Amino acid sequence: MIIRAQGLEQLEAALSRQAAVGLIGPRQVGKTTLALALAERRPSVYLDLELKSDRDKLGEAELFLKHHEDKLVILDEIHRMPELFQTLRGLIDQGRRKGNRTGRFLVLGSASIELLKQSGETLAGRIEYINLGPLSVLEIEHHEKAANALWLRGGFPDSYLAANDADSFRLRRSFIHTYLERDVPQFGPRIPTDVLERLWIMLAHNQGTLLNASRLAGALLASAPTVATYVSLLVDLLLVRRLLPYHSNIGKRMVKSPKTYIRDSGLLHALLGIQDMTELAGHPVVGASWEGFVIENLLSAAPEQAQASFYRTAAGAEVDLVLNLGGSHGLWAIEIKRSLRAKPERGFYHALEDLKPSKAFVVYAGHERYPVSDQVEAIGVHALAQTLQNLSQLPPPEK
Repeated sequence: MIIRAQGLEQLEAALSRQAAVGLIGPRQVGKTTLALALAERRPSVYLDLELKSDRDKLGEAELFLKHHEDKLVILDEIHRMPELFQTLRGLIDQGRRKGNRTGRFLVLGSASIELLKQSGETLAGRIEYINLGPLSVLEIEHHEKAANALWLRGGFPDSYLAANDADSFRLRRSFIHTYLERDVPQFGPRIPTDVLERLWIMLAHNQGTLLNASRLAGALLASAPTVATYVSLLVDLLLVRRLLPYHSNIGKRMVKSPKTYIRDSGLLHALLGIQDMTELAGHPVVGASWEGFVIENLLSAAPEQAQASFYRTAAGAEVDLVLNLGGSHGLWAIEIKRSLRAKPERGFYHALEDLKPSKAFVVYAGHERYPVSDQVEAIGVHALAQTLQNLSQLPPPEK
């Protein structure tokens, strides 16, 4: 079992500021483990809303929750009872009038903030959200073997900690089937399991490419709007990342379609039947897999306000990841190479002329940090993730 120490600190800090905190992340990423670790530190009551017995306790929700108003109430899988948000709002407002303004409720959800907000708009101004993703390179041992295991197996704790690669692969295949057969129907319209699985696999084969809903629709015998809806659902369930193109007023013909990535590299490999590093090294997806792995690790470490995109023009200028960090940190341009040679393509330098970023990096498979040119630095994924995390921990600038 892994206790996410940084996540625990984030939770406690958020509960000291706000009456309700939402801990959001995919199923099996460790949300419940983190919540139960927090419950050991303070008087708490925990309810798993996937259990009928716990849902029954909330038949008279207001009475039950008032009875525990001196405790932290943890509501796991809150999407199973979205009607609770209205009750929580009333109890939070009552508590504020009594001077009890913080640390009342912790709600856990397996979908994006945007999807939960459709049910939780009534908590606007009363809740702070925290994203908990899979394990990152900053949360494991800092050596090549551990990093390769994280890349191959992904960051879901059970998969990463499995006894061997074969067991890890079986766990991830089971995870995929659980989502398809049980979890997806809870959030969206009834989608044929085989259709969604084929779409998921097709997105895996097209890791890191521009989304072409019409081409996918032809293969699935569905309409392009239908496919776009299915992709959006996978995005909302935090299983797929839709990386938008960077927009600027620089007079260039820009790519307008988003790029898509299976967010967890272990799920990507399970969808493609890749079971070990030998198979991964020889698979056509290896470069795109590494690119997605790096992007997820960097974004997990980046400051909350960072805006991520990619840059590509019709003329061939391209940057894999553009981070707008705001303030004095400005724009960072990041090229990603699965190679021991940190040599960017000519299109990257053309993009730097367009973007004029404050910093530019090539993330490569090595570990040394050194200048590639007078404006570009070579760096490993762990070092750049650590740099971004250090920015996240800086106090906000004074106004």
